[in-house]
Amino acid sequence: MQELEILKQSILNKNAHESEFSQAVIEVLDSLAPVLKEHPEYIENGILERIVEPERIIIFRVPWVDDAGKVQVNRGYRVEFNSAIGPYKGGLRFHKSVNLGIVKFLGFEQIFKNALTGLPMGGGKGGSDFDPHGKSDGEVMRFCQSFMSELYRHIGQFTDVPAGDIGVGAREIGYLFGQYKRLKNEYSGVLTGKGLNYGGSLVRKEATGYGLLYYVEAMMKDHGMELENKRAVISGSGNVAIYALKKAKELGIKVVAMSDSNGCILDEEGIDLALIQDIKEIKRGRIKEYLDYRPKAEYFEGSSHIWKIKCDIALPCATQNELDLEDAKSLVAGGLKVLAEGANMPTTPEAIEYLMKNGVLYAPGKAANAGGVATSGLEMSQNSLRLAWTFEEVDERLKKIMYDIYANVAATAERYGFKDNQVIGANIAGFIKVADAMMEEGIV
Repeated sequence: MQELEILKQSILNKNAHESEFSQAVIEVLDSLAPVLKEHPEYIENGILERIVEPERIIIFRVPWVDDAGKVQVNRGYRVEFNSAIGPYKGGLRFHKSVNLGIVKFLGFEQIFKNALTGLPMGGGKGGSDFDPHGKSDGEVMRFCQSFMSELYRHIGQFTDVPAGDIGVGAREIGYLFGQYKRLKNEYSGVLTGKGLNYGGSLVRKEATGYGLLYYVEAMMKDHGMELENKRAVISGSGNVAIYALKKAKELGIKVVAMSDSNGCILDEEGIDLALIQDIKEIKRGRIKEYLDYRPKAEYFEGSSHIWKIKCDIALPCATQNELDLEDAKSLVAGGLKVLAEGANMPTTPEAIEYLMKNGVLYAPGKAANAGGVATSGLEMSQNSLRLAWTFEEVDERLKKIMYDIYANVAATAERYGFKDNQVIGANIAGFIKVADAMMEEGIV
């Protein structure tokens, strides 16, 4: 469609220095031609032009004092992208790679991911180029307090509800929440991922990893595939990867490889969950240390080596664009049957195209890794009700949400003539929900 091509070129020109954001937008726009032919009112009312522009961007400096008494300065971001179906919702990422383009890409993806959950949450994202690794608790606390001293003006339980992401775990959320409470003199569900002692939800820590495997389970069952004794690799070894490993083992899947930014390990006997948790969650060590306890395991330099390991199921759970065309070719040659994304946009467009052409069941992150934000939405509900559900209650709701997401994505893809194309199914299903709300709310 001419309108789409004009808009795509405009996006590329306007955001030439923000490659990840442009990549995410083009992927969605490329999926929408069938629905736009059926609903020309979306074009007539400027829905496309509006949905690709954030409603608000906040950029601020974050000064803090390190343990040596030296003043440090980082940059903070919050992109409030779309509030058509609910308050802005999306994590905060603290990592040296964070810049405006990364935050915009993550916020844009969040719009559709949140819509797919069926919960009333808009899309947003934020963070800073501050890296908490190697910092003392005192330094992290002082940074978080300074960061929140500006951010608090722009968020609230009915406005914008941040959560954690890379570099923002329970420690950081606690410091951020404490500072918000101090500044606002109120106790509200303004952040999710909180500790259980002050309004957090059971299953939140496990949610993205568990949700990813629930989605894989739903998808494989729908295609008559057994999970038992399938061989899997999981990139990353952070929160998402660890709990994907745990749920995979419960479902009878044998995970043989994991990675971090330095390299990957291969354990033909199956990755030891308790050992990985000890190394990464308690000691905050490097994955190479796994060999100190499991000498029969192998270690390979370079995180991308994990895609050279033969497997039935691949779960990229590390970072954006970590799996390229050559990696996809290696996986297909090794017998890959299913790839589901636990990270945001970890697979390049060329790799996705190759995987799908070669019969791999491919599940995009905006659908497959929605379990984290879904459980954040459940935490918001519990905060509003002033009660706490049991682990089993939250887990059951999470599983239902992930199964429903898969069913919606699969049905939408088939409805528009693209059976089993979950990229198109997820993009169209998420877009229609948000676009219809924007139509009903007028030009805002």
